[in-house]
Amino acid sequence: MSTAALDRPVDTDKLNSLLGQAVQDMGAALHATLIVIGDKLGLYRAMADGEPVTSQELADKTRTAERYVREWLNANAASKYIEYDAVTERYHMTPEQAFILGMDDTPVHLPGYFHMVASCMKDEDKLTDIFRTGEGFGWHEHEKGLFEGCERFFRPNYLANLTSNWIPALDGVEEKLKRGAKVADVGCGHGASTILMAKAYPASQFTGFDYHDASIDHAREVAKKAGVADRVKFEVAPSKAFPGKDYDFVTFFDCLHDMGDPVGAARHVREALASDGTWMIVEPFAGDNVSANLNPVGRIYYSASTVICVPASRSQEVGLGLGAQAGEPRIREVVTAAGFKHFRRATETPFNLVFEARL
Repeated sequence: MSTAALDRPVDTDKLNSLLGQAVQDMGAALHATLIVIGDKLGLYRAMADGEPVTSQELADKTRTAERYVREWLNANAASKYIEYDAVTERYHMTPEQAFILGMDDTPVHLPGYFHMVASCMKDEDKLTDIFRTGEGFGWHEHEKGLFEGCERFFRPNYLANLTSNWIPALDGVEEKLKRGAKVADVGCGHGASTILMAKAYPASQFTGFDYHDASIDHAREVAKKAGVADRVKFEVAPSKAFPGKDYDFVTFFDCLHDMGDPVGAARHVREALASDGTWMIVEPFAGDNVSANLNPVGRIYYSASTVICVPASRSQEVGLGLGAQAGEPRIREVVTAAGFKHFRRATETPFNLVFEARL
């Protein structure tokens, strides 16, 4: 510690408060590993029915080692993710705990986020290095857990909002989709958003585009399993050069801010849209300035932006680096600079802003 820092008076109450926060963060950071392990081994799913179990019973049920499972259970009980009965020495999950950790396809399924965290920690050396060099770090360069984790983190929010809230908030779009529309989902990743729309609007045709070939391969397999391969296709293409014209509807889900040249991508969307087409842009929720984002949600997004979003943008041409907390004014600048005349916030959730752009 520097002498200058020691020369300044320290408020003991503020110091203790900060240390208390740090202890919470230390526990949360290390416990993230246990959430990933529990998810991979099916430990949470095995407890989702709420039936009390001993550590041996859970180990037998999941074919894992009891001594490790016992410690895992105690860590989760200390984290309030699992309940412990001291009298019976058994563990169980409440309906709420099971809903966020032990059940897939709920609107608040959390394990996917922690797979993203684990992936970024595996890339820590490389991410540290780009702080020194100022270079970028492409999405495709991350450890593979990021891709599955990202899909599993965002998909619950899409399940809860995409067809029930976001699309209905756009002018005339849902009616077009019900009749039959031509749709491009750009930056589709594993295709969760594309497939959800295809299931909801069977009369329409959907193409998901992403520059990451491994994600496109995965999306194609998921589409087959979901039974929508007849009306969904996936192609490898960048946001500034995806093929096709006269799209009735183009979507960008949580990806515009990751692009090196978002204005260039927006120009390409303008050229690809039909004259009466609509571009839906879903972005992380953000206020209009830094101060408005200094809150728990902003903390998550600024952190993700530091290790995922800004490095991805800086790895591409232009490298604008909007970041995950760009906010409405900055997104509006990008969209209108590309020539769109109509831009509005159609709706929002605590985690997302949904914008509508038209020619």
